[in-house]
Amino acid sequence: MVKLIRTLADHGDDVSCCAFSPSLLATCSLDKTIRLYSLSDLAELPHSPLKFHTYAVHCCCFSPSGHVLASCSTDGTTVLWGAHSGQSLAVMEQPGGSPVRVCCFSPDSAYLASGAADGSVVLWNAQSYKLYRCGSVKDGSLVACAFSPDGSLIVTGSSGGDLTVWDDRMRCLHSEKAHDLGITCCDFAPQPLSGGEQGFQFYRLASCGQDCEIKLWFVSFTRALGFELKYKSTLRGHCAPILACAFSHDGQMLVSGSVDKSVIIYDIATQSVLHTLTQHTRYVTTCAFAPNTLLLATGSMDKTVNIWQFDLETPYQGGTKDQLKQLVEDWSEEDVSTWLRAQGLEDLVGIFQMNNIDGKELLHLTKESLAGDLKIESLGLRSKVMRSIEELRTKMDSLSSGIPDEFICPITRELMKDPIIAADGYSYEREAMENWIHKKKRTSPMTNLVLPSLVLTPNRTLKMAINRWLETHQK
Repeated sequence: MVKLIRTLADHGDDVSCCAFSPSLLATCSLDKTIRLYSLSDLAELPHSPLKFHTYAVHCCCFSPSGHVLASCSTDGTTVLWGAHSGQSLAVMEQPGGSPVRVCCFSPDSAYLASGAADGSVVLWNAQSYKLYRCGSVKDGSLVACAFSPDGSLIVTGSSGGDLTVWDDRMRCLHSEKAHDLGITCCDFAPQPLSGGEQGFQFYRLASCGQDCEIKLWFVSFTRALGFELKYKSTLRGHCAPILACAFSHDGQMLVSGSVDKSVIIYDIATQSVLHTLTQHTRYVTTCAFAPNTLLLATGSMDKTVNIWQFDLETPYQGGTKDQLKQLVEDWSEEDVSTWLRAQGLEDLVGIFQMNNIDGKELLHLTKESLAGDLKIESLGLRSKVMRSIEELRTKMDSLSSGIPDEFICPITRELMKDPIIAADGYSYEREAMENWIHKKKRTSPMTNLVLPSLVLTPNRTLKMAINRWLETHQK
């Protein structure tokens, strides 16, 4: 589950980009400013907003350490800032003075790449602030840029639709048409994937564009075997051009924002839609996952930045084995308190702490022990606690059976045979969802909100994933 925890409405014009460091959130806007917020309480820092650019700011990004912030603008400059002081460290002018659309740091913080409207891409030395290498694409503005996790490759995307791959000395290795109507964004998954017997590493890359599609690619580069960019699959879900995409810190999820005003979160393993968020009222221009916390930021032409919190990966939620931090039996008393708050049972936190209820004790609670030992007088509260505990037990049963939780229908808690995607963005067993709609009318089983549509779309990707899992595990 994803919940909206804060809306930041400090910018006076379209929000163009947002970025996280381990402790800060940066946002930038067509209003020429960059704003900084503390992740501890989402309060704006005293030295925010940062002002230097004379025209719209298109992109901002942190160095991997989080100490330096970069921003780039229509004014043709890329500026480096001290993230915690707000001090301007350097102003780097794009050769030719073309508007700079995108910037990104190398994984070791040694270099900063900036891409401009004239198709130029510059690799700056982030310590001396001097130009190191430069290149250019033949067709269109350079609007997307990403370093591979090991820093050996740079991928750029152009408004002409080309993905271009460069080595760390800005030598062009490969270029191909990826999105017919133009690329808008690209991002590498943080972790490399195994290359099998050869022992080399390859990386997952996502690109999105004006064609309303997200494409997944495999990228590999070794001195022995050379370079390869291989198309893998296409993620669909948006009905309008996609303006931004970003992987989660563990590479298991991908988020995208679109002209259709929605944000979609995909499960990479199954390539199915996990969540669809529709709170923005205009085009969604940017999205970013925090590196170490369960937060997502999305920005829009509605001048706001929404901050979302994931319950999916916390100890008290379901998910795949990799998404669980720990099994419920290993919860501490504090974990149990966190779980109670998430269930809307804040009033019981003191009682559970007083009785030293940890994960093991939680799973052994009964209605009788709630009433007799914990002295919870309200029948309604006892029933709600027990319903939540039963949900935990069911999820644990699915994990212990080895069935990935995303293959389990949220209604029946059984392996899906004919999965569909409902208008809330969640997948369900078709028969169960049809019965739910018949009995409960237009509400979502997961959110209890009114469904904007009763259309049930076959989730063929998830069905294929379930069939592959069955072939592997039930021989």
